[in-house]
Amino acid sequence: MNQTPVSPHIGGTDTLPAPFPSVNSHQVLQGRTAVEIIHAGQRYVLRVTRENKLILTK
Repeated sequence: MNQTPVSPHIGGTDTLPAPFPSVNSHQVLQGRTAVEIIHAGQRYVLRVTRENKLILTK
């Protein structure tokens, strides 16, 4: 049986340095289901869906 080895770091819980800073969604939303984000003068809304996923709309 030939199996492709799987990296232990993909999807794992090992702590590797992130390529960019990480923020927990709870810190951003603070118990709300949506927040407004202003970026480069444009208004965006980050919201939590019924399926508990995040969606960003302009």
